[in-house]
Amino acid sequence: MEHLSDQSAIPNLNANWVNAKGAWVIHIVLIVALKIFYSIIPGIQRDTSWFLTNLTYMFGSYLMFHWVRGIPFEFNAGAYDNLNMWEQMDNGEQFTPTKKYLLSVPICLFLVSTHYTHYDLTYFTLNVMALLGVIIPKLPWSHRLRHYTQFALLVFH
Repeated sequence: MEHLSDQSAIPNLNANWVNAKGAWVIHIVLIVALKIFYSIIPGIQRDTSWFLTNLTYMFGSYLMFHWVRGIPFEFNAGAYDNLNMWEQMDNGEQFTPTKKYLLSVPICLFLVSTHYTHYDLTYFTLNVMALLGVIIPKLPWSHRLRHYTQFALLVFH
């Protein structure tokens, strides 16, 4: 209860930027920049560049929204220390326009990547795993659930 009153006392500068102008566009810009980056590397074919674009975006999205907890500012007496950015956004409300958009971007990128990898089973399997790793933590039933973090520790270590 104390954390709830602390959270409402001061606006959360760490998570409020996602509702600002241009915050939605940056995801598309990052995806395009990643695609261009992987496309200019010699020897990487189009299907591999789409796969790497998808994987890199999913990993970065997971890291930013679901892995890091707390905020970098020290003006709220630790009210957000146990929350990741997804849980801090929109005061924890589910299915706000911003959260719907951030849920749809990985799904659309997965569909595009799957199409351009010509539905190759290896690429498809890895793309699905990356998509599930980003989508499952965004679902309402996994709010403040940390089991997926423990799973990620096993996979990435």
